[in-house]
Amino acid sequence: MKSAVPEEDLAKLRISRDSTAISPIQTKNKLRRALFIIIALALVAGAALYYIYTAPLEVEQTQVTSAYPSQQFALLNATGYVVAQRKAAVASKASGRLEWLGVAEGSRVKQGEIIARLENRDMVANMENAAAGVNVAKANLEQGEAEYHDAERQLKRARELVAQKFVSEASLDSAQARFDKAAAALSSLKAAINAAEAQHRAAQVAVEYTLIRAPFDGVILSKTANVGDVVTPFSSALDTKGAVVTMADMSTLEVEADVSESNLQKVKVGQPCEIQLDALPGVRFRGEVSRIVPTVDRAKATVTTKVRFLDPDPRILPEMSSKVTFLNQELTAEQQKPRIVVSPEALATRGGKTVAFVIRDGIAHQVPVETGSRIGDMVEVKQGLQFGDKLVLNPHGKLADGSSVRLATK
Repeated sequence: MKSAVPEEDLAKLRISRDSTAISPIQTKNKLRRALFIIIALALVAGAALYYIYTAPLEVEQTQVTSAYPSQQFALLNATGYVVAQRKAAVASKASGRLEWLGVAEGSRVKQGEIIARLENRDMVANMENAAAGVNVAKANLEQGEAEYHDAERQLKRARELVAQKFVSEASLDSAQARFDKAAAALSSLKAAINAAEAQHRAAQVAVEYTLIRAPFDGVILSKTANVGDVVTPFSSALDTKGAVVTMADMSTLEVEADVSESNLQKVKVGQPCEIQLDALPGVRFRGEVSRIVPTVDRAKATVTTKVRFLDPDPRILPEMSSKVTFLNQELTAEQQKPRIVVSPEALATRGGKTVAFVIRDGIAHQVPVETGSRIGDMVEVKQGLQFGDKLVLNPHGKLADGSSVRLATK
């Protein structure tokens, strides 16, 4: 059966696959995609440029610190410890049980002050007995003096009566004998008093041995015995104590510094020094070489040098570790004060002025700085910066006031 549609009409209905014609819709879509790509690239480029120009600059950091002008006059440094030139382990000359202790660590005592006492009731009784013996001897002496004076009067009267021929020579001889006996008894009684007083003094010394006194003005450093301990002069018996306390005269504190024998020619007696204690890092003390021990420590190849404090301070304590700087000249009062200093690498020149960049909350703030003399490797800051300020180290040309910064990672 044949189709009712002619063949030429059917050919017109075929889709031509070789046609290159683009529809308006396709063109519009392509343009839109191209526009989106261009916009995206522009945004990426803008973000990159924004990051380049606004990203924090990577910088190194340093800090404003302090230094002492004495560093300019330093010849050499040495380490050592604070010691007391006058120090004693206080003990008793008697043996006995410690009955009373009147001091503790840190107590200040005066020379001759009783700081401890041993049990001494028996010795006190002996002393009181000896004192009573002195009183008895003195009473006997009074009686002997009365007899002596009576015998003296009788002898005088007998001589007068013999001269007047009222009595015989025998009566005078008897009176003379009585007088001589009374005089001899008086001498014996005086000697007895001396003996009794000597016994009393011996008893007092025995009691005094039980009283432990401070040998000089000072401070108690440590206790080595407590109430109830048995104390002996040489601590020879088991569970006994020798010294009761250890004390030192704080006015004689000095530093024992070890100086290398190769540097000994740089040190002399009377040389000015500056002493720094680890316990007081912010304080410098004036010192002076007082003595040089005339021997060398063979093991360490050092010579012990004694440096005394010129300005005593109650904060200085024995056995503090210290550092001694030996100087080539005496320091003035102004040179003893700390100075604000900074590394010269933290300074830059902007507009013909010396500036530094202080870091606060990630922002570099440009600050004008007035500098002074050099102190060692640092530069003194007279105005513009404060102790503890954090600065940009080696500020480059890109760094400006208000720049955002971040610390460089090592």
